[in-house]
Amino acid sequence: MSIDLYYWPTPNGWKVTIFLEEAGLEYRIVPVNIGRGEQFSETFLKLSPNNRMPAIVDHDSGVSVFESGAILMYLAEKTGRFLAPTGPARVAAMEWLFWQVGGLGPMGGQLGHFRNYAEARIDYAIERYANEYDRLISVLQRRLSCATYLAGDDYSIADMAVWPWVQPHERLGQSLDGYPAVQRWFEAVAARPAVQRGLEAGSELRHAGGLDDEARRILFGQKGRRS
Repeated sequence: MSIDLYYWPTPNGWKVTIFLEEAGLEYRIVPVNIGRGEQFSETFLKLSPNNRMPAIVDHDSGVSVFESGAILMYLAEKTGRFLAPTGPARVAAMEWLFWQVGGLGPMGGQLGHFRNYAEARIDYAIERYANEYDRLISVLQRRLSCATYLAGDDYSIADMAVWPWVQPHERLGQSLDGYPAVQRWFEAVAARPAVQRGLEAGSELRHAGGLDDEARRILFGQKGRRS
């Protein structure tokens, strides 16, 4: 199997590199420099109409997939790995996958923006998103207090989706000290060699360009484009 991964090293990108490394799939990184506007190229928009990475092209099937959660589901079903075929474990994996894409990711992303990138400090915004991120970590704590992994006994795409958005918790000002079950799970996932490889995939790209004024304009000043 050969897969092209349109990618930049961010939590949403890491979800997919982690799966690809865990499954031992052959893949090629196609960089999409989101600070230089490459996500707006016509070539990329044909794959990802929402102009967000990651996206994949599976050359075995000719199928392209955008949105990280959809990519994880596609790869899990294609390989028959990391997602139970039926039953409660499958339902749980889907619940926590959608919880991440609808909650932890967006809230973590907004917190990261206002803490680390906004030109002016807005205390209300920081407090608002910090409180919500903390609430979501407490939801993880309750789940992981009664389950080894998010879908139950087995590691799944739910863990691959959620872990990259807990990984930057220190940059987001969130300690895991008060959440022992989350800390246990976080360290167990972090120790997996494939997770470490997934986190390092394309790491050299982080130094390409930097967050200068033009990158800020592209990343934080996007508006709708009318055809």
